[in-house]
Amino acid sequence: MKILKTDNAAPDEHVINEAIDVLANGGVIIYPTDTVYGLGANIFNNKAVRNVFGIKQRNLLKPLSILVSDTDAIDLVAKVSLYQKNTLEKYLPGPYTFILNKNSIIPRVVTSGLPHVGVRVPKNEIACKLASLFPITTTSANLSDEEVLSTPKEIIDQLGRDVDLVIDVGPLDSKNASTIVDLTTPQPKFIRR
Repeated sequence: MKILKTDNAAPDEHVINEAIDVLANGGVIIYPTDTVYGLGANIFNNKAVRNVFGIKQRNLLKPLSILVSDTDAIDLVAKVSLYQKNTLEKYLPGPYTFILNKNSIIPRVVTSGLPHVGVRVPKNEIACKLASLFPITTTSANLSDEEVLSTPKEIIDQLGRDVDLVIDVGPLDSKNASTIVDLTTPQPKFIRR
C-alpha cells in the first residue's frame, strides 16, 4: 500500500494522476470527499468492485454508489428527467447521493442487479478529478456497519492493508456520510439524512 499526502485545498496533480493510474489498473484507493473518506475503484472493473465489497466486508446484495466528475457526466450513467436535472444542478456538487434510474452502461456488480444507481458529485476537487476518465465507486472507507472514521491512519487500522493507495489530506471534519435522496419516486424521498 502506498500513502500519498497532499493538500485538500490545493491538491498535487502528480498524486491525482498516480491514483488514476492505480484505478485504471484495477486497484482500490482511499480518497477524500466533501464528507468522509471513500473507497474507490473503477466501476467498469468487476474484480476491483468486488474487492471494494471484500475490503468493507459488505453484503454483495447491498449496492454501491458511484462518483462522477461533474453534473454533465450524470447523463452517461443515469436516465435523468428535466425535473431531476434541475434538482441535481441545484444541489450538486455537494454532500448528496441521488438515486436515479441507471443506464445500461452500469455493471450489475455495482448495483447488485437493481434498476437504480446512487450518483454523487462531491464538492471536492480531488474526488471529482479521480472520476475524470471513468466513474468510480463511492462508499465510506470503513467496515460495513462500523463507525465512520476521519483519518487515513484510523481507516487503515480498521480495514487492514488491502487497499493499493491512500490519498491522505489529514483529518476530515465530517463524520457523516452523504445525504441520500431517491429521485425515482414522484416526490423526492430521503433514504438517509
